[in-house]
Amino acid sequence: MKLSSFDPDLSSALNRELIRQQTGLEMIPSENFVSPAVLEALGSIATNKYSEGYPGKRYYGGCQEIDVVEQLAIDRAKQLFGAEHVNVQPLSGAPANLAAYAALVPAGGTILGMDLSHGGHLTHGHPVTFIAGVWNFIRYKTTSEGIIDYDQIEKMAHEHKPHLILVGYSGYSREIDYARIKAIADEVGALTMADIAHIAGLIASGEMNNPVPLFDLVSTTTHKTLRGPRGGMILCKEKHKKAVDKAVFPGLQGGPHENVIAAKAVAFKEAALPEFKQYAQQIKKNAKILEGIFQEKGYKLMFGGTDNHLLLVDVTPKGVTGQQTETALNKAGITVNKNMIPDDTRSPMDPSGIRLGTPALTTRGMKEEEMKRIGMWIDEAITHWSDETKLNAIAEEVKELTSHFPLYPDLHY
Repeated sequence: MKLSSFDPDLSSALNRELIRQQTGLEMIPSENFVSPAVLEALGSIATNKYSEGYPGKRYYGGCQEIDVVEQLAIDRAKQLFGAEHVNVQPLSGAPANLAAYAALVPAGGTILGMDLSHGGHLTHGHPVTFIAGVWNFIRYKTTSEGIIDYDQIEKMAHEHKPHLILVGYSGYSREIDYARIKAIADEVGALTMADIAHIAGLIASGEMNNPVPLFDLVSTTTHKTLRGPRGGMILCKEKHKKAVDKAVFPGLQGGPHENVIAAKAVAFKEAALPEFKQYAQQIKKNAKILEGIFQEKGYKLMFGGTDNHLLLVDVTPKGVTGQQTETALNKAGITVNKNMIPDDTRSPMDPSGIRLGTPALTTRGMKEEEMKRIGMWIDEAITHWSDETKLNAIAEEVKELTSHFPLYPDLHY
């Protein structure tokens, strides 16, 4: 029985969401559109199989073909990133980070990570999280010029003698000097970890520095710029293999989601294609176009601009807040997210900034000319944030643009 017949309420909601995605501009930098092949694998019969353990060492019978599926994902990820060992079972980025800490750092040990408001992530030790009560997190910040302060990291590393130095971000828009971090860690006898959740696709394509050959452990999501299903992954040195695998299962998770792992395998194969490198290059080109428009229009860009797929923009000089901007852009058919800026004096639910990026628009085939139009629409919507007529007019223009870049044209629920 088709979903539309069995559950029309759910079918209707999914179809409305499909229309929203098709007719709007998705600019949240952590979101993307997977290929039909990834969607097919995600909804495959692999969802039916329990497979606690790892390929060749399962606690359930009947895992012969599931072992093939998971090993394909592992081998492709190792090749893609140059990793010695890969665990593809983490359910998402946060569980991957939790497993990484459990594998590398004893309870109560010290982790030196990036402050959330300066571009880090909740799972890098923000006080509101559970993990902040398990490990001792020390948080570094960016400089007044908006770049990672490596001298501060070195000073803090010598002062606090951390077990682990963590780099990576959810809102930072610049490249990272992994070699400098590794040198600092070696000075104090610390392990190294990079969270590349946002930039994994740019790294896999060779468009950003790759920490995998240098660092002890690298965690990532498999969606975002990697354009796979929502999930997580850990890449590490062979010497950490046993600790990492044990931390994931049985330490933190039970049976893996093999349908998601099947979809990861598809995404990794796609990311190894020449077309994916072209895609990653275009992501960066598109982000640079938006950077130029925002600078021209007088916005304050955090970190001075972008080297990757995202921009963090302080909108308060325009007389609006991040929440007001997010709401106005949503009415205009443009989806971004409100976001804290470094040392923000406003609350997380109504911060000073917005975060936006280009991966999803680039997936649809949009390039420089489209970015110029979109950048102007964003400025117009912010300038006229309370003008419903103006916002509705922009939304109609957005619909006209998106009609030229069809998304899942044959899909219907």
